[in-house]
Amino acid sequence: MSSPSLPSVRLPLRPSPPPTTTPLSRRGPVLRSLAPPSPALRKPLVSAAPASSSYRSALLLHRRRRHALPEATEAVTITPAPVPKVTKQYQEWDSLTAKLAGGANLPFLLLQLPQIILNSRNLLAGNKAALFAVPWLGMLTGLLGNLSLMSYFAKKRETEAVIVQTLGSISTYVVIVQLAMAESMPMPQFVATSAAVAAGLLLNLLNYLGWLPGTLWQLWEDFMTIGGLAVLPQVMWSTFVPFIPNSVLPGIICGSMAVAAVVMARMGKLSEGGTKFVGSLSGWTATLLFMWMPVAQMWTNYLNPSNIEGLSSFSMLLAMIGNGLMIPRAVFIRDLMWFTGSIWASILQGWGNLACMYCCNSISREFFFATTFGLFLWLGFTFWRDTGAYGNSSPMTSLKELIFGK
Repeated sequence: MSSPSLPSVRLPLRPSPPPTTTPLSRRGPVLRSLAPPSPALRKPLVSAAPASSSYRSALLLHRRRRHALPEATEAVTITPAPVPKVTKQYQEWDSLTAKLAGGANLPFLLLQLPQIILNSRNLLAGNKAALFAVPWLGMLTGLLGNLSLMSYFAKKRETEAVIVQTLGSISTYVVIVQLAMAESMPMPQFVATSAAVAAGLLLNLLNYLGWLPGTLWQLWEDFMTIGGLAVLPQVMWSTFVPFIPNSVLPGIICGSMAVAAVVMARMGKLSEGGTKFVGSLSGWTATLLFMWMPVAQMWTNYLNPSNIEGLSSFSMLLAMIGNGLMIPRAVFIRDLMWFTGSIWASILQGWGNLACMYCCNSISREFFFATTFGLFLWLGFTFWRDTGAYGNSSPMTSLKELIFGK
């Protein structure tokens, strides 16, 4: 049976509390009657409300919950993220550095061609000793660096960069084959290198075409991380073997640490920062492998100055130009890892080996001083344009931002 004043309200299963004790802050749908309530029921809701502190707290809480979302939305809208000032000079330098980095592909593609031709002539003439001037450890580090960067760019779907790294891997492998024919590289190391190159090219091709399962690609990335961290210290140790004892402990120790780090990252035992660090190791390993390549070459030149004639000055010039063209882009985007690898290779692998050849009278004085003047002029031009693009007061400011950040 329904109440005469509220004909449409359903009866609850138990008596409801008096109107004066019903909190206004109670959330949920409000039951409304079809007929307006009587004044007797309307008056207690206003006059009989308790004036206690709990009631006021409940009412304030209700209003805060009700208006919290619009206030937060307004706060986000009122404080936008700061937008850096972009000038015309900044846009022009941005476009120019991108074109210069793309133009570096040509010297890298032709980098190994003069060395391949020179090695072929020495092999046909029976002068195998000349090929000992090209250290197979340095070529191996460059090859592993190409494979690591190929995997990195294939994952990012950068077609041009994948092609460059692929051709770089193939051309470097051709030189390694010539070194193995001259018995400069041991056969077991050559067989292992050949297997790694074949697997790397095949897996990267399948992954780029989308035919490789994600689990298998993850295993390949882990293998490159472990392999790079194991090979890099071993190559560094083996470079100075005539003066230090021959040992495989550096590779074993660092490789074991790399395996432990990768396994812990895959099992979720590392923090988010630790997992990102393990994932970035392959990129840094590739950079360090490229950085060690000219060190091994210059050490060989120091031990055997008579074998300088086996080097190609044009190859060294291409290495200096190719890495030098990427320096402006690395400086512009403030990429310290890219800048470190590029300027290291440009100065040591290119200009440093040319300096060794000049000291041994393998190149002319005019050629050496022209390349020296061009390199330092290019570095000065890079920081001068970058200073103007960012509106800095000094080139040292750009260098400081590159090393320490803004």
